Amino acid sequence: MDTETMNGVLFFDGRCGMCTRARNLLLKFDRTGELTTEPLQGAGAAQRLGIPESRLLESVRWLDSSGAVYAGAEAVNAALSCALGTGLPLRLYRLPGVGGIQEAAYRWVADHRYRFPGTTPYCQSHPVSC
Repeated sequence: MDTETMNGVLFFDGRCGMCTRARNLLLKFDRTGELTTEPLQGAGAAQRLGIPESRLLESVRWLDSSGAVYAGAEAVNAALSCALGTGLPLRLYRLPGVGGIQEAAYRWVADHRYRFPGTTPYCQSHPVSC
């Protein structure tokens, strides 16, 4: 892994079939074996992320090994950087203008996520984790 990548945990909406499908796809790209995922509905998620329970489902979150928390498109890019073993996704996100465009696209998808096709939601197939 290069110096811009990090280990951490991707927190996703485990009751959303589209979110579960996206999580599963990301795990298929995991070349490093370092990517960990947990549902936002898991016990203690809000406390670990340092956010109120009422804001948990606003967006995907990335908790890196240093304790930093990212949300939205930045979280997705951090998880992809971890999975691929390269900081390129995060570096691209941080280019002027790119992050804003990615965040706008992410927000639209997140706001409509229950309308997209997915798979069996994680919390249905792993109820003990949720």
